[in-house]
Amino acid sequence: MATRKTAAKSNVSTDELLSYYRDMLLIRRFEEKAGQLYGMGLIGGFCHLYIGQEAVVVGLEAAAEEGDKRITSYRDHGHMLACGMDPNGVMAELTGREGGYSKGKGGSMHMFSKEKHFYGGHGIVGAQVPLGAGLAFADKYKENGRVTFTYFGDGAANQGQVYEAFNMAALWKLPVIFVIENNQYAMGTSQKRSTSTEEIHKRGEPFGIPGELVDGMNVLAVKDAGDKAVAHCREGKGPYILEIKTYRYRGHSMSDPAKYRTREEVQKMREERDPIEQVRGMLLKAEVGEDKLKEIDKEIKEIVNASADFSKESPEPALEELWTDIYADEIPQEVN
Repeated sequence: MATRKTAAKSNVSTDELLSYYRDMLLIRRFEEKAGQLYGMGLIGGFCHLYIGQEAVVVGLEAAAEEGDKRITSYRDHGHMLACGMDPNGVMAELTGREGGYSKGKGGSMHMFSKEKHFYGGHGIVGAQVPLGAGLAFADKYKENGRVTFTYFGDGAANQGQVYEAFNMAALWKLPVIFVIENNQYAMGTSQKRSTSTEEIHKRGEPFGIPGELVDGMNVLAVKDAGDKAVAHCREGKGPYILEIKTYRYRGHSMSDPAKYRTREEVQKMREERDPIEQVRGMLLKAEVGEDKLKEIDKEIKEIVNASADFSKESPEPALEELWTDIYADEIPQEVN
């Protein structure tokens, strides 16, 4: 299968650009605030920030339709916000409060929203990939035309269950898009040191799964690739692989000092490739005034500050919550 590096569409409207700018800025500011709360001791356990990777999930959500599903790994806050989950509920879950999406019991890595078709952050590396194929199998069975976005990283791409999922997805022509968020470092190990081939998107070829490489720092390129992959799945042609080359500015998690790369490397990416600044430049060229962008920035800061306040005011879960959500109250009728 020939591979092409996706080029961005040029016929994007100003309103669309403003929407992408706002969504990416919300993720960026939210994650910065989460980092602050972690430093204050209000967020415990693991916490993996999405700063720098915003264009990936915002671009793909722009290609999704109502009812499409998404599932990802532990670096999941950006995915939640991009699919429309309430920042208050996300932040409250990060701080382990009752008002969180998992009632404070899931924390940073494990929260869900059936309403928004978000089936979790998952802490086990690569575990979500066969689950994503399972979600797509359900949609194939129901013939409802829905697509599942299954996100995982360049490190998880070396896990065995990924290829078992590839095999079943191809065999049954499941409507699943395997999204490899290649931020170039599997925890602290660079892709060059951990992966035998640079072109991860070609690993579906033995299974007959098409794949392509995408510029993950360009939200328009991601949207373009997402549209193509979604159309492929909805037409019943089976799975599709998108290797989206992106970059995280922070360490793997809040406990990672990221000494395996230079400050100059990170700074160069920030200055030359930042996804938000790229869209900001496009908006200024489209004669959207600085005042409008400042207005959006102010609105986003208010939303994020409100989410932090909500999380602090929400009570900790009662001890009785330890016993809830363990067993289903009844078996759904359609399973009987």
